[in-house]
Amino acid sequence: MDAILDILHATRLTGGVFLDAEFTAPWCVTARIGPEDCTPFGPQPVNIIAYHYVSEGRLLLTVDDEPPVVVEGGEIVILPRNDPHRLGSGLNLRAVSAERLIQPAAGGPLARIVHGGGGERTRIFCGFLGNDTPNDPIVRILPRVFKVHVADSPSGTWIESSLRFSVEEQAAGAVKSPAVLARLTELLFMEAVRRYLVSLPAGQSGWREGVHDPMVSRALGLLHSRLNQRWTTQDLAGAVGMSRSAFAERFTRVMGEPPMRYLAQHRLQAAAEQLRNSSESISRVAFKVGYESEAAFNRAFKREFGVPPSSWRKQSQ
Repeated sequence: MDAILDILHATRLTGGVFLDAEFTAPWCVTARIGPEDCTPFGPQPVNIIAYHYVSEGRLLLTVDDEPPVVVEGGEIVILPRNDPHRLGSGLNLRAVSAERLIQPAAGGPLARIVHGGGGERTRIFCGFLGNDTPNDPIVRILPRVFKVHVADSPSGTWIESSLRFSVEEQAAGAVKSPAVLARLTELLFMEAVRRYLVSLPAGQSGWREGVHDPMVSRALGLLHSRLNQRWTTQDLAGAVGMSRSAFAERFTRVMGEPPMRYLAQHRLQAAAEQLRNSSESISRVAFKVGYESEAAFNRAFKREFGVPPSSWRKQSQ
């Protein structure tokens, strides 16, 4: 599990809660996070992770023709790739676009929706998380929709109760800074992903299997915790107690790419994050992620992101 936590902590997320919605049965809406929802919190991120936190009542949610997910009060439903979705008290009802129902915030921090037929009440808070990491390894392996009742775990209990308190305060106009909610929802997402990955059965490919494979998981933990070390496949194999050939075959089979290719991509993703969030020189960033020369780092970064590090830093900031 150390490897999961390393990656989640390295994935710098931004975002916030932008909508307080109150529905009464019967109701059904279509929704998707749009650029206008993200821009009050900063530049639109490359990856948008949508979520709905149900504070009261229940709802059904589906993406395309997939089976509906039932979401109860106290649960959060997450859409890692921000797919268009339908949600409501029933999904066979005529759906209305949620965008058309939004009432802009009138002096308060959250926009509002009040909609429905007057029956059973459901209240949800809608928000997003995002990052600018291309080919994010966590987002890639998550399902299109999953939910979690975070209060079921010791660490989730205080996160969920803090989130509930904060959204109520913000909805009432008592909390002026969205940073508190953004941080809480980031923690909530990390807890949800960790629990989802832990719950997966062994024998599946990619990160799903890497979580369960003790040798690959240990290697991932080493790579993420010692990013600037001059790793070779032989070094990693020795660190986990395997021969080079057996380790290389096992890592490639589980993760879908050789260990050095995985490491190269992760180094560039980590470098991009440091360029955006720090004022350190490009040569210093290159050294911290394991490059011995700034020139080699510049070439590799441009191949991955399409622009040199200096240009990427200006654009991202």
